[in-house]
Amino acid sequence: MTAVALAACSAPKALNPADVEEATTEITRVEPLSWWTGMKTDLQLMVQGPGISSCEVSIPGGGLKVKEVHKADNPDFLFVDVEVPAQAPADTYYLVFTKEGKSFKYPYIIREREKGSASRQSFTTADLIYLIMPDRFASAFNDNDEAWQGGEYFDGSARPWAVPATPDKVDRKDAVARHGGDIQGMIDHLDYIADLGATAIWCTPLLLDNQPRESYHGYACADYYHIDPRFGDNEHYKTFVNKAHEKGLKVIMDIVTNHCGTAHWWMENPPFKDWYHVNEPYMQMNALFSVYMDPHASVRDRERQESGWFVPSMPDMNLDNPFVLKYFQQWAIWWIEYAGLDGLRVDTYPYNEPEPMSAWCKAVTDEYPGMNIVGECWDMNIPQVAYWQKDNPNRNGFNSNLPSIMDFPLQQAMLRALNEDQVNWDEGMTRIYTVLAQDFAYQDLSHMMTFFANHDHARTGDVLQQDPARMKLAIALLATLRGIPQLYYGDEMMFLERKDVPSHDGAKRIDFPGGWEGDADNLFTAQGRASASEMYATAAEMHDYTRTLFRWRKGCKAVQEGKTLHFLSRKNEGSVNITDNTYAFFRYTDTDAVFVYINNTAEPRTLDWNHYREFVPGPVQGTDVLSGEPVTLQDGFSVLPKTALIVEFSRNQQTIK
Repeated sequence: MTAVALAACSAPKALNPADVEEATTEITRVEPLSWWTGMKTDLQLMVQGPGISSCEVSIPGGGLKVKEVHKADNPDFLFVDVEVPAQAPADTYYLVFTKEGKSFKYPYIIREREKGSASRQSFTTADLIYLIMPDRFASAFNDNDEAWQGGEYFDGSARPWAVPATPDKVDRKDAVARHGGDIQGMIDHLDYIADLGATAIWCTPLLLDNQPRESYHGYACADYYHIDPRFGDNEHYKTFVNKAHEKGLKVIMDIVTNHCGTAHWWMENPPFKDWYHVNEPYMQMNALFSVYMDPHASVRDRERQESGWFVPSMPDMNLDNPFVLKYFQQWAIWWIEYAGLDGLRVDTYPYNEPEPMSAWCKAVTDEYPGMNIVGECWDMNIPQVAYWQKDNPNRNGFNSNLPSIMDFPLQQAMLRALNEDQVNWDEGMTRIYTVLAQDFAYQDLSHMMTFFANHDHARTGDVLQQDPARMKLAIALLATLRGIPQLYYGDEMMFLERKDVPSHDGAKRIDFPGGWEGDADNLFTAQGRASASEMYATAAEMHDYTRTLFRWRKGCKAVQEGKTLHFLSRKNEGSVNITDNTYAFFRYTDTDAVFVYINNTAEPRTLDWNHYREFVPGPVQGTDVLSGEPVTLQDGFSVLPKTALIVEFSRNQQTIK
């Protein structure tokens, strides 16, 4: 890669922007779309236009200053470093481009930063994150579903940017086609989400994905600065965030730095030859996250991990190019500031180049010190997951600067444990005990996202044999274990994969019943759940169980902030010592505690409180969280088969250190 720094050429002193004509065809785009006063992040504009590299650039009139101009490999691009002094007034400024004595201008807006923006707080262990796939959640508008080419938005307003044709049509019968969910559909059901006990929403990507097929999921971005018009527009997304805040819901944006889509506008005309990893002949990534910490890893394996494409439709971005890295840093910061976001989730985190992504995380958290970012580090090896968390004492000295990581080892352990009835010594609930016993490997347990499914997994209801009892145990664990819980939409009612189409990711990402006009069932309302069809016969029961636990969790400091003390029971069968497939633990602070007992067997289990007396001697007076009734924990207390006992109580005697 080569970049030539040009001296910042000032326009003639007598030049007045008012005397210069505005660009018509000379400028294709300028990104970021706008900026703010008082930002720590330096502003670098990417300017695209036919032959724009031959122009000199200035910002007459004072306030802003062009510091440096960089040519790209492609003459249709310039990268312009702009100084935005803290005292610069919010206003519309003009970039003036001059060539051979002729000039044209392009307006650029600098806004005043909202008070307190830099100190915004993010998602924590006090939150329950509700994951939505917008295309499959709810549709409020029908006339934004069809293909787009020019014209107006669905609400009749003028479009300020050119949208290419969107060939992927809406067909709800097709599991991998668009189904028509949109931003207004999410807004219309914010009350449902808040009432469930959720306090944050994570949406899979809403930016333009213009792949000809399977564009509904949004992970093959075609434009990083614009919401897909089939969902709405940028202002509509900002409205969604504001409405969510009014309901007490934070909003987390799902972003992808590792790859774009083959339909992205820059694929036909990239600024640099190495803007993305050229892949001819095609090279698939190897999914070897271990190459970064493996002392025996070959250079070839690391190069394939970093440069191979995720899939043929998703080109791999080259974050080693400093202009690409700066582009993605500004893009994330722009969306946080523009939309008022509360957090970020980064897709396929270890597929990125580690050092540039560390710099990316630092840029975001330098601008917003309270911002939480969670990375998808999909690995079942606990040390390899821990490697990616900020400040982990890695032997090679690498620090990701990534605050939070997704707990895939615990996710796998929960589902495997709850599916095992006849168990050996290391199976069943022992799996969860064993994973949590390795918490010493993690740098910060308060920044672990816990979950039993997301949009990339099979439906939990199917995994757990369509058994509501097992599903309730999963919900109980999610609500009480350490970390930041995340619930996938519909799992509160044990949604199942579609059986009328071949099994596929699209079949697992089902439409939320009631989200479309004319749906036979409406599971957004209590009345609809109570009268649901046989397919959703347990929806009301499951919903109420989930709602009870997560509404309680919102006020329980022992679960949100407390420590954990756990116990595993064993029994002898002949000469063999095996687990009895139960699991008990306390979550506690200095003043309060919660006792959780998971009976994952087909028989009642009777408590032997001597087993737990090191924490507090019995009997213990408390409140059954699920029933709301007072209970006494003591010898002989019986726990029904395949149920969770959750009891909250005050600590008034012994304390544990």
